[in-house]
Amino acid sequence: MLYVLIEPNLPWLQARGLGFLRVFTFLEFRMVLAVILGFATVILLGPRVIHRLRQLKIQDNPEFFNADLNELTHNKKATPTMGGILIVGAIFLSVILLADLRSFYTHMALVCLIWLGIVGGVDDYLKLTIASRRPGSRQGLYSWEKMIYQLGLALVLGVFILLHGRNLDQAGQQMAFCLNIPFQRTWFWSEATRSFVVSDSLIILPALIFIVITIFVITGASNSVNLTDGMDGLASGITAICAFAFMLLALFAGNEESAKRLLIPFIPASGDLSIVAGAMAGACLGFLWFNCHPAQVFMGDTGSLPLGGLLGYIAVVIRQEFLLLIIGGIFVMETVSVMMQVGYFKATKGKRIFRMAPIHHHFHLSGWTEQQVVVRFWLITAILAAIALATINLR
Repeated sequence: MLYVLIEPNLPWLQARGLGFLRVFTFLEFRMVLAVILGFATVILLGPRVIHRLRQLKIQDNPEFFNADLNELTHNKKATPTMGGILIVGAIFLSVILLADLRSFYTHMALVCLIWLGIVGGVDDYLKLTIASRRPGSRQGLYSWEKMIYQLGLALVLGVFILLHGRNLDQAGQQMAFCLNIPFQRTWFWSEATRSFVVSDSLIILPALIFIVITIFVITGASNSVNLTDGMDGLASGITAICAFAFMLLALFAGNEESAKRLLIPFIPASGDLSIVAGAMAGACLGFLWFNCHPAQVFMGDTGSLPLGGLLGYIAVVIRQEFLLLIIGGIFVMETVSVMMQVGYFKATKGKRIFRMAPIHHHFHLSGWTEQQVVVRFWLITAILAAIALATINLR
């Protein structure tokens, strides 16, 4: 909003001694400000929101099919949940104020945020109330119900991204629909034309395959963050690190000179996704202030579903799905651990690979303290993010 108001009116502002406001036309400035604003919004509103959640008795009472884990987590009972409304609200406010609201990618990011925030909120609400259609139930939305809403969103986003990309020139479409593999160069220097040209070795995805990958990435990322949200500060800390990494990747992808220098896909008008990622990082850090051990509030599905969905959406737009797998390695590990546990349990009629899944519970039951699990997973994510960013320079 500020960019849209200030950028076309710079001469008028300068004539009245307000030329300093031109800093709001610089993407890098707005990106950093989004981190600060997202953080400050959660910090300022956090105490009031947490107090209100307590008043409304929106509190979680974690129960597991494991007596030892129930003993380890008994002190978490009556902790307010649905704190994800703080994260969603902070991201929404930061994006509305600082991003270019004329950008298609900004619009779709807000759709993703609000859609999954509502789905997660409904799921949390049903878990915490005895709905008339499910007396005594705390399971929230059925898995298939939640999956339909996630798949529906991912399909909508995939189709609209595809249609938008088709308005680009030939080189732009090649970038927008390529399968970008780590270490693969998307540009090369042509001595004949004395300029950078799009690599002819790119794998250009057919429309259907592009949409399928979009659905898989956005839905998978959303559910992966949701599965990881099981310890104080775990999901919020890991997501903050991932968001910082994608803030930089989106900044590079939206700038043609940077994209050519780093040999990564250039996606026109995608730079404002760095503001979305910055707002995510700031909001997660602010939430971590209240969510660190011992947690004063849990984010619930209200926060975890939109956070994962946004990460997946940004990765799809800037063509960095493979780097999402690397940076979000912990999310992948958590998801795979659940799939392995469930599959092995059914195949062996009751045997287990891990003490409990997702895998963070396995380490907790194996003797690590909750703080050790959380901090070590943060450290692993930071290393994975550094490795992923290093692959950019190794092209």
